Amino acid sequence: MILRSYISFTSIARKEVLRIFRIWVQTLVPPVITATLYFIIFGSFIGSQLGSIGGYDYMAFIAPGLIMMSIITNSYANTVSSFFSTKFQRNIEELLVSPTPNWVIVLGYVSGGMTRGISVGFLVSLISLSFVRLPIFNPFIILIFAFLTSFVFSLIGMINGIFAKKFDDISIIPTFVITPLTYLGGVFYSISLLPEFWQAVSRANPIIYMIDGFRYGFLGISDVNVWGGLGMLVLFALLLFSANLYLLKKGVGIRT
Repeated sequence: MILRSYISFTSIARKEVLRIFRIWVQTLVPPVITATLYFIIFGSFIGSQLGSIGGYDYMAFIAPGLIMMSIITNSYANTVSSFFSTKFQRNIEELLVSPTPNWVIVLGYVSGGMTRGISVGFLVSLISLSFVRLPIFNPFIILIFAFLTSFVFSLIGMINGIFAKKFDDISIIPTFVITPLTYLGGVFYSISLLPEFWQAVSRANPIIYMIDGFRYGFLGISDVNVWGGLGMLVLFALLLFSANLYLLKKGVGIRT
């Protein structure tokens, strides 16, 4: 049973990973170019006119946020597009009639999202070194926040893929939810600079805990409780993983 599950997982994961690197011009290059433009526009042009934040220049402050933003968007995008394509091409039926457990299906597709998210995050990190020398305060915090955030948004992408009925549906959540929350999640500013009321509102945004926790790993500064953010990520991961298992078991958006 364990061997069969392992073979099923590696088969799904290998297909997902090979897909990412086979079309790397579409999956890896565009987000790296976008991040580079952010560094040039916000870091070099605008950042040069701004003072330091938390003892670091503006470029060093926004670099972790841009890396995490790349991880979030690409982890989500890969899983939602891949799973929906499987549904659209009706390949999902092959998995449903096989003895593959639902948790293996979820982890297989999520592994693809995490691979793309972490790969893009690593490439953006390399690009950032062309603009600023980033210190590393706590490598464990950097890795755990990167992997957990990628895992969470890959799970969210799969939920969207399960519910999506047409290609337009896979762009609703990133356009109206993820992108606004990410831009308001402290990528380009510290919430300590906001009025007290808006600081309280910002703390209701879960993405700010992910970005600030990741930034803490590099710079050692944070506007929110890092360990509280880590606990929140673990809770989200468990809830979203359970939600995916439930939806697959019920056949929501899959069985007609």
